Amino acid sequence: MGRCRRADHRGRRAGGAERDLRCHRQAGADPAAPPYRSAPGVSCALRAACAALLLWAAPVLAQPAAFQVVGDTIPASLTGTPGDAARGRAIVTTRQRGLCLLCHSGPFPEEPFQGDLAPSLAGAGARLTKGQLRLRLVDGRRLNPATLMPAYYSTEGLVRVGRAWQGRTVLSAEEIEDVVAFLVTLQE
Repeated sequence: MGRCRRADHRGRRAGGAERDLRCHRQAGADPAAPPYRSAPGVSCALRAACAALLLWAAPVLAQPAAFQVVGDTIPASLTGTPGDAARGRAIVTTRQRGLCLLCHSGPFPEEPFQGDLAPSLAGAGARLTKGQLRLRLVDGRRLNPATLMPAYYSTEGLVRVGRAWQGRTVLSAEEIEDVVAFLVTLQE
C-alpha cells in the first residue's frame, strides 16, 4: 500500500487527521460496519475527562465495605467515624486524586481551570444531606444510571476497567467520609 497524500482543490496537502481519515476510507474499511458514534451529548472533552480520571486516580486496594442505601441516601458513615474536612478539601481540589474540579467548579479561587460539565460544588452542603452526598460519591448510578459522575467507592457494574484497577475502588471509605465532611461545609 502506498502513502496516501492528496491535495485539496488549492493544491495544499491534507492535514494529519484528514489524511488518516482518507487513508482509512481508501484502505477498504468494512462498508457494512456501522460508523463509530459516541453517545448523544457526550463531547470529546467529557470523554477525555473520564479517561483522565481512570488513568490518574490511584485505585484503592481494599474491597468496599458493605453499606445500606435508604431512599436516596447512605445514612450511616462508611467508617463509623466522621471524616476530616481539611483532608476532604485536599481530595476535592487535587488534580491527582479526586479530580473533582475536572468536571465541577466551586468556591476555590486558588484553583484555576475548574470544570463546567457538572453542577457547582458551591452550596452542596445546603442542597444535600450527608447521606445524599455520600451516595453520590459512592455510586451515583444508583440515582441516575446515565450519570457521568464516577463511582468512587464501587467495583460493580463498571465497564472497560483496566486490569490493574479491576476490583479496586478509586477512593477509600475514609477518603469518602473526608470528602463528605468537606462538602457539608459548603453552605453558600
